[in-house]
Amino acid sequence: MVEEQRRRVEDRMNEIMEEIDKSYLRKMQSDMHRCAATCCDNETYSIEKVHNCVKNCSSSLNKAQEYIQGEFVRTQNRLERCVMDCNDKIKDKMGPNPKQSEMDKYNDDFQKCATICVDNYCNTLPSLVQTMKYVLSNKNYE
Repeated sequence: MVEEQRRRVEDRMNEIMEEIDKSYLRKMQSDMHRCAATCCDNETYSIEKVHNCVKNCSSSLNKAQEYIQGEFVRTQNRLERCVMDCNDKIKDKMGPNPKQSEMDKYNDDFQKCATICVDNYCNTLPSLVQTMKYVLSNKNYE
C-alpha cells in the first residue's frame, strides 16, 4: 500500500513537471540557448564579456527552475510532515510490547492515515500547478 501511494505521488509529480516543462521551460531553454549563441558569435567580446553575457542569458531560466524546485520541496515537506504525524500517532497508541494482531491493526491504521495524507496532497496539486503557471507566465519568480 505504501508503495502504491509513493508511486501515485511520483506519477502525479512527473505529470506536473512534464506539463510545466512543455508549457514554459522548454521555450525558456531555447531562448537561453539562442541568446548564448549570440553571445558566442560576437567576436568583439572578450572572454569575460562572453561569459557574463551567457550567464545573463541563463539567469531567467535558473530563477524559474529554482522557483519550481522550491514549490515542489515545500509541498513535499507538507506531505512528509503529514505522514510523520501519522507515524507519531500510531507510536503513541502502541504499548511497550504489542501483539502481532495489534501490530496488524496499527499498520492498517497507519496505511489509512498515510493514504489520507496522499489524497490531501494530490488534491492540492491542481492549485499548485495553477499558481506556478501564473507565476511563470508573469515572470514573478525573478
